[in-house]
Amino acid sequence: MRLKKWEDLPSNLKNDSVKKYYDILYKKKFSLFAKRLFDIVVAVITIICLSPFFIFISIAIKVDSKGSIMFRQVRVTQYGKIFKIYKFRTMVNGADKIGTQVTTNNDARITRVGKVLRKLRFDEIPQLLNIIIGDMSFVGTRPEVEEYVKCYTDEMMATLLLPAGVTSQASIIYKDEERLLANAIDADETYVYNILPEKMKYNLISIEEYSFIDDIKTMVKTVVAVIKRR
Repeated sequence: MRLKKWEDLPSNLKNDSVKKYYDILYKKKFSLFAKRLFDIVVAVITIICLSPFFIFISIAIKVDSKGSIMFRQVRVTQYGKIFKIYKFRTMVNGADKIGTQVTTNNDARITRVGKVLRKLRFDEIPQLLNIIIGDMSFVGTRPEVEEYVKCYTDEMMATLLLPAGVTSQASIIYKDEERLLANAIDADETYVYNILPEKMKYNLISIEEYSFIDDIKTMVKTVVAVIKRR
């Protein structure tokens, strides 16, 4: 993974707030290279090992409800690039067209199998493909939909200097985000103005204090958090 030259960044990223984080990351080019190499190797090995599990989950999803096995949604990653994130489908077919962009606790759109997959975070396993392609990393700011990215402050734009991640410190802290949105009158508005800014504080600190070792620690903490959640 390599950073573009400052002058080659998209215009909406070239502001004084982002420059502070850019300069920090620029000094950690070797760690970023190690991060990308680690992502590719581990993602490929994991996909090979979990391939039988893929088949089992796919059958369960098809038996449980009508629709495709995979859910694809447009998200935003490094430098503001638009990509399609892959997940195992956990909601009824066409759920993104009949509700909010975020999921709330006891969301009626979630299927029976989907509830289990979400609880164990197994629905995110297909993101290994996004990691291999290069649109995502194991650790990084969770990719948001375009609608939410448009609400970013200048400083929040710094999170787009790196690929989006499957997990992060913010993801661990806000693992019960759905419950926080359960009683919201407007879930989208509550997310953008209350939850997103708080999550971004952790995401920006992670960039400011970035290290490859911390990425490994975050991955371990994620596994522990999922086990505790069970």
